[in-house]
Amino acid sequence: MLKAAVFSDTHGSTAPMLEAARGANADVLIHLGDYDRDALALREAFPDTPLFSVCGNCDIMPLAPEKLVVPLGPVRALLVHGHRYGVSAAQADWLVYAAREEGAQIAMFGHTHSPFYETVGGVTLLNPGSAGRGRTPGWALVTVFDNGAIACEIKTL
Repeated sequence: MLKAAVFSDTHGSTAPMLEAARGANADVLIHLGDYDRDALALREAFPDTPLFSVCGNCDIMPLAPEKLVVPLGPVRALLVHGHRYGVSAAQADWLVYAAREEGAQIAMFGHTHSPFYETVGGVTLLNPGSAGRGRTPGWALVTVFDNGAIACEIKTL
């Protein structure tokens, strides 16, 4: 079993993210952009925990790539910010197709600042919401079981 703490859209507000990460006891940390430099705070606070990070539309001179495909236990995860995939509260078709092309069972994205967790076309879609700005700041704890099952909890900060 693997646990991943997933954050997005911190926009320079790292303290709540770091507090949540401390309590998560995660095996992996993920930052989905806006601001990708905020992921450096995670790296500094948790140097021994693997960290995956992508950039978003508000990242000028980004440090991270726009897309990553990473293993999370027995599944593949597509990590993007979402702005290049036309994501909205009601639309994620392009992201589902991209995940299928990459052989990913889960696609994680941010951008909308709204939490979202649903399986569409056999792909688990997860947006943890905004860990920095939004009506209800939040993050997600993803559990990947040894059999490939995926469970996600959207949590508030």
